[in-house]
Parts: sequence; structure tokens; C-alpha cells
Amino acid sequence: MTNHPEFIDHTGNAGRDSGYLLPSGAPVQLISPDGSPAPEGGYKENYSLPDHQMLLDGYERLVVGRRVNDQANALVRQGRMAVYPSSTGQEACQVAADMCLRPSDWLFPTYRDTVAILGRGVDPMEAFESLRGDWHAGFDPHQYNTGLPTTPLATQLLHAVGVAHAAKLRGEDTVVLALCGDGASSEGDFHEALNFAAVFHVPVVFLIQNNQYAISVPLIHQSVAPSLAHKAVGYGMPGERVDGNDLAALLAVLGSAVERARDGGGPALVEAHTYRMESHTNADDATRYRSAAEVAQWVPKDPLLRLQKYLADAGHLATADTERIAASAESMAKVLRDGLNAETVLDPADLFRFVYTEPTPQLRAQSSQLAAELAAGQSLEGALP
Repeated sequence: MTNHPEFIDHTGNAGRDSGYLLPSGAPVQLISPDGSPAPEGGYKENYSLPDHQMLLDGYERLVVGRRVNDQANALVRQGRMAVYPSSTGQEACQVAADMCLRPSDWLFPTYRDTVAILGRGVDPMEAFESLRGDWHAGFDPHQYNTGLPTTPLATQLLHAVGVAHAAKLRGEDTVVLALCGDGASSEGDFHEALNFAAVFHVPVVFLIQNNQYAISVPLIHQSVAPSLAHKAVGYGMPGERVDGNDLAALLAVLGSAVERARDGGGPALVEAHTYRMESHTNADDATRYRSAAEVAQWVPKDPLLRLQKYLADAGHLATADTERIAASAESMAKVLRDGLNAETVLDPADLFRFVYTEPTPQLRAQSSQLAAELAAGQSLEGALP
């Protein structure tokens, strides 16, 4: 094919060995589950540990994220939220996504990525609006360069590629990071997004948070590829596997992919191996499709405890740091408690106000009818002794 004069390799990789597209044999790991530095050989030579200040910042974000998950789960049980898809155990993926991006970059999250949304600076109550069952999504995507979380799988990947394509056409140095789960990799939108991104060589990084289950469907019933990262080869983009519970490795791998995209290297696919410690949502019973023994195997791999042990052993986590971080996490939990415990004041006129820019005659009539009925009801209440 390369012998045809009309063929142009616009990726800049002409003549390069295709082995660079393949992920590492094992997921990249820089910190072992016991908190010690991982032995060399389990990762590529071009990945190194981030400095301790970056890891300390990441640790604080992990602690706050875990507290957010715990508080949200409690508020669901109290009836203050309609639904909550917990990310307990896989917060490191979201924290790394935030830390690898500039404010001018774009993030496209999934419905499970509330921790990442908060990390982008979104007001906590705006981030939780849709989860409490409100009528709107809660925040302006353009204010935070963050897409709105929605439940359809993989649709955000197409939006991410579109934004990345627009940035390239404008000559901007914007990078787009799109999050998805392993289940999303089975969707047609996943294929379309990766294919378009590769063909048009746009600055987008896809991060698959492989938490082993698409609700109740295990990965083995979704794909028989050697890994989900291997799917990148078919699109002509590099793929990489990383320990999704190792924040240091995530920062190294994602950071490398983001900067490669920023420098004109095109898209990349990263698969983070992690685990969803809790049910899919509060409406799900995970005990019906996975055993307690399986879940127990992932407890020692906790990303928060792993990084805490590493920083403490290295002398970079003082008692003052621990107390300050705990107070920050509790402050965030209080914001959520106070905000979600407050009763929402609803305006019935909103049923008609935001349907069309110019209301139809039918909507005007219905709005007037409702207003008259409400006014009559208030008059009746005022007349009662």
C-alpha cells in the first residue's frame, strides 16, 4: 500500500516498526500494592515516578474523592439522591485524568466520574444536580471545559473527538481526554470515535477504566482481545495498559499520552486495570453476579492505601499533612450534606419555560391553565380557617 504515490502517512510514523503501537506485556506499575516501589521490568523504561509533591497532591485528591463517595452513598440511603454510581476503588483514574490536563484542555467523563468532575473545579452542588433527580445537568460545560455526565455508553467519546478535531482546525494546543468503561468498548460509538480520531489524527486520549464488569457482564463475555489496549493497534494508534490503582503509574502513562497528543502525535488509547468495589449503582445487587471472595482480592490493591503507605515510608506524609487533608475531605462532605439536605424550591412554570425558544400556542395555553389552577388553589388555602 505504501508503494502507491497517492498514499500519505499523515501520522509521521512512516517506516516505523509497528511494535510501538503495542501495549506493554503487563500493566505499567510504579508502586506495588504494598506501597513499595515496583521492581523494574514490569513497565516500559520511559515511565518514571512523579515527584513527591505531585504524589502528595494526588493523595489529597484521592482522600477527598473517597470521602465524596462515602458521603454520596450515605445520602442515597437517606433518600437525598435518586441514584449514585460509586467509584470507590477506582478514584485514581479520575484523579490522574484531572492532574494530567490543563484548565484549557477538555475532559469528557462518564456518569461514574463525579470525582473527576469535582477535580475540574465544578461546584459540588452543580456536579450532583442530575444525580439528585433535578431537571437539568447542573453546570455549563464551557465554564469548566468539561462535558456533562450522561448515562448512554460511549456517546461522550464522539463528542470528545469532535472537540479535539475543532481544536486542531483552529490551531489550538488543546488536548481532550475521554473517559469510558470496559462496557463502552463494546459499543459502536467506541469504534467510530477511535477510527475518526486516528484517521484525522486529532489530539485526544481515550482512557478505558476497566473495572471488570459492564454492570453484571464480566469482561470475558465482552471481548476476547489480549487486552482492551490491544484494540488500539487496529486503528493505527498506540495503546498502553496501566495499573488503574497505582496513581503514580497513571500519572506517568496518561501524562505521556497527553503531552504526545499536544505535540502533534495524535490519539492514544490507555486501559487502566481497576475494580469497582461497590455495586454498579444503589439500584444494583452485585452479590448476584460476583462473589465476596473476588471482591476481597482487590481490597489490598486499594489506590488510596497504596499511595499513603508509599508516601509515609518515603517520609513525605507528615501528621500535619494527614490532618489537613482529612479536614479538607470533611469540608467537602459537609458541603454535600448541607446542599443535598436543603429542600429544593421548584417553579412549576419551568415545565414550559425551557421547551422552545418561542413557546408554541399549545404550551402557552397549558402554562396559563396551570397558573390559573395554582392561583385558585392558593386562594382556596387562604380562605380556609
